[in-house]
Amino acid sequence: MTVPAITDPKTEPKYADSAFQRWIEGMIYEPRDAVFVRLALRSFLLVAPLQIALYVRFSWWLAVATWVVQIAWLAPPAILMLHNTMHRPFFKSPRIMNRVVPYTMSLLFGIPTGYMEHHVGMHHAENNLRADLSSTMSYQRDSFPNWFLYFLRFIFTSHVKLTQYFLKKKRVAMARRAMTSDGLHVAFMIAMSFVNWQATLAAFVVPYFFMRFAMMLGNWGQHAFIDPSRPGDSYVNSITCINSGYNRRCFNDGYHIGHHVKQNRHWTELPGDFEANVERYLKEGCIVFQGIDFAMVSVFLFLKRYDWLAKAFVRLPGDNRTDAEVIEFLKGRTRRISEEVPEGAVVNA
Repeated sequence: MTVPAITDPKTEPKYADSAFQRWIEGMIYEPRDAVFVRLALRSFLLVAPLQIALYVRFSWWLAVATWVVQIAWLAPPAILMLHNTMHRPFFKSPRIMNRVVPYTMSLLFGIPTGYMEHHVGMHHAENNLRADLSSTMSYQRDSFPNWFLYFLRFIFTSHVKLTQYFLKKKRVAMARRAMTSDGLHVAFMIAMSFVNWQATLAAFVVPYFFMRFAMMLGNWGQHAFIDPSRPGDSYVNSITCINSGYNRRCFNDGYHIGHHVKQNRHWTELPGDFEANVERYLKEGCIVFQGIDFAMVSVFLFLKRYDWLAKAFVRLPGDNRTDAEVIEFLKGRTRRISEEVPEGAVVNA
């Protein structure tokens, strides 16, 4: 059986040569990231006026229209834009834009203001092992009640624990940002509630909670299948989803194994990296799905529809397992891991 032909983008969008395009490319390190500047500008020009309009003349119809633009359309690519630009240098001039853009996106979409500290500073360093505050290891990963507990712990304890984590690691600057950034975000929403609580609920509070819900649902799917003998190995504690509409919208985020193996790999290079390492993926026992995304993986697990997952499972060349055998294999990778993991177990992070 051959690997399905990759339909995910291997090149960045092409734009006509213009003064505007040259201006964008002059500001950034990587010309392939011009799409991110355009996305940031589009997000600001479309979402900010809708948020302001909610305060000028609130209606629930306008709130719904705002959520369609803000949450359903622009938020998924916006958060993956931030994800990519946190892993690679983005603005070279003016450098202050490397702070302005993330904080602006937080206000527009409710994206956690401590996203960079949590994701780059902690998650990749710990690679889903126990010190990772978003680790899935200790949960039964085909259980919705377990995921809900995971989500609640993230919502109510992650800010304090993230600060404690960085203080323990003597990374004071990150601890300070982790402690203050989300606090300021919440304080802003509280203050705006006194101006118009309905508008604040629609423009800021709903996106704030929805983005955390979506991010933890996605992270669960990304790290739902773990080889208990190698929980710190990115090849077997992450999954890859290929040929998905999600990849085309969100800059190949489905290639999560390749991302964890080399976290600063450019998003356009991820499909090619997968194709070049198919034999390695088979040898390592990697899990690859086709036509679904991480949120769908999580939902299929909550429903215990391993048959749906088996249908989406990609048999790499040399893998002749039946659906029944794949189902048993997948079930073995979702069981709670309760034993301790040795120090130094993080690899490929």
